[in-house]
Amino acid sequence: MKVSREKAAENRQHVVETAAKLFREKGFDGVGVSSLMQAAGMTHGGFYKQFTAKEELIAEAMGAAVAQSRARLAAAAPDDPARFAQIVRMYLSPAHRDAPGEGCALAALAAESGRHGAGLQAAAEAGVQDYLDGLTAVLGDPARAAAVLAQMVGALVLARAAGQGALSDQILAQNIAALLEE
Repeated sequence: MKVSREKAAENRQHVVETAAKLFREKGFDGVGVSSLMQAAGMTHGGFYKQFTAKEELIAEAMGAAVAQSRARLAAAAPDDPARFAQIVRMYLSPAHRDAPGEGCALAALAAESGRHGAGLQAAAEAGVQDYLDGLTAVLGDPARAAAVLAQMVGALVLARAAGQGALSDQILAQNIAALLEE
């Protein structure tokens, strides 16, 4: 059965969004094409009608994951003077820590990006720049934005590594306090 171009584009977008979630949860190497397509409700063979290789999907999924994460951060009190504090508290929250599939692509995938080719590295670099642009718009200082991004991503990675117990909560709370100078 032939699929219209519109339906093919919808299917491709659905696969990218499914991959973005699964890659953040399990890593790039933790998700095979078969399990990805099954999660997307499609056949394994359908993958190769949409993508030339898994690496192509990885780069697109990274871009989609960054866009999703940035949209959530941008929606955090866009006109509120306390916007930075809300962004920090949202980013370094237990809810964000405990939901990597819905969370920051950089915290979940940045360490892997160097092992998956130039396409993914370019997508990761664009993602970092996108986050930096957003934080610079809030803070007005590109150097501070870079330091804040590095601290938030690092704190989230460490909190996730420590699990969901007291140490993890402490890492989140101490970094919120440090970033907001509380």
